[in-house]
Amino acid sequence: MIPRYTRPEMAAIWEPQTRFKIWFEIEAHAADALAELGVIPKEAAKTIWAKAKNATFDVGRIDEIERETRHDVIAFLTHLAEIVGPEARFVHQGMTSSDVLDTCLNVQLTRAADLLIADVDKVLAALKKRAFEHKMTPTIGRSHGIHAEPVTFGLKLAYAYAEFSRARERLIAARHEVATCAISGAVGTFAQIDPRVEEHVAKAMGLRPEPISTQVIPRDRHAMYFATLGVIASSVERLATEIRHLQRTEVLEAEEFFSEGQKGSSSMPHKRNPVLSENLAGLARMVRAYVTPALENVVLWHERDISHSSAERMIGPDATVTLDFALNRLAGLVNKLLVYPENMQKNLDRLGGLVHSQRLLIALTQKGASREDAYKLVQRNAMPVWRGEGDFLSLLKKDADVKEYLSDAEIEEQFDLGYHLKHVDTIFKRVFGQA
Repeated sequence: MIPRYTRPEMAAIWEPQTRFKIWFEIEAHAADALAELGVIPKEAAKTIWAKAKNATFDVGRIDEIERETRHDVIAFLTHLAEIVGPEARFVHQGMTSSDVLDTCLNVQLTRAADLLIADVDKVLAALKKRAFEHKMTPTIGRSHGIHAEPVTFGLKLAYAYAEFSRARERLIAARHEVATCAISGAVGTFAQIDPRVEEHVAKAMGLRPEPISTQVIPRDRHAMYFATLGVIASSVERLATEIRHLQRTEVLEAEEFFSEGQKGSSSMPHKRNPVLSENLAGLARMVRAYVTPALENVVLWHERDISHSSAERMIGPDATVTLDFALNRLAGLVNKLLVYPENMQKNLDRLGGLVHSQRLLIALTQKGASREDAYKLVQRNAMPVWRGEGDFLSLLKKDADVKEYLSDAEIEEQFDLGYHLKHVDTIFKRVFGQA
């Protein structure tokens, strides 16, 4: 995490003070359950809460202890004992470090998921607003970067809306999958602690008991979580890349908002660069980079090792913080995006009507030409237009072979732009539930 790409609310989830607060809550809720079961005195459980519930944990002191013990959880428990006093001997009974670490991580990941879901909602709101604003704004659709057939700018944004709707569903599923708790002791057998303690802690922390945890919660859950973040990052980059292409000088159909006083280049005062969408492309690469270690963390030795631990200490905060920033930046980019319908129309007209070639192909076949012959007739009139040797409509009208099948009026009919947009409302109803 670096401040440049970090938002405070997400960063707070991963701060040491937050982590130690969650560790304490896990231990204290476990003490409550142990007290109810008669394993420890009820007064001890009350004292643990009373003395540490509102404590500010001394991160420096915990670090100092860890330098000697070389164990983070023991360092925390030692510091907790300094706060709680003699009753601290009843803390952590029958538990193992992973019970605290894994349950805490899953609490953090679920909280992060809640913020990310809210971020996606901002993106969806921006996309929906702009999509309806430009529902019928005609623009050229491109395949392989080359003019294909007309679409609308609203449809471009609707594609993204549908994609981020799926992203939201995946995030909800990923949150559910990772929201489990393990308080099962060494190697996960509950030999030293009653399963009812796990059930109590899980409920108190907003999680579900892990059905079987060995000594750690299975990392396929986390792999799916981070893979979901990676897919969402790719969706961010897809839309950002579209905007970057549309802002190219030769295209200029849309452009990032350029604020007063903003500078585009240290050397060229005229520059207006797509810096936000380029930034998003870079951030997306970082989020995806964390997917591979998450997948590799699934493979652990026997009931537990800690080969996953060092990686998770980095990928947990970094992936969530980076995607949180990227989604918020994307929402702002879409909200402020400058759209140029005049340039869209200019580009639509740039190929002299070639974008209607498929309509001519179909019209010829419907009049009796074979598909092969129809394709040849249309293509031989299209190729000169590419070379700047006339416009498509005029060439077709002069082609005697075409005129055997189609009159001038029938040829002109195939050049109706509105024909390509007749199902926009249908698509919008499918995507948004309304047109």
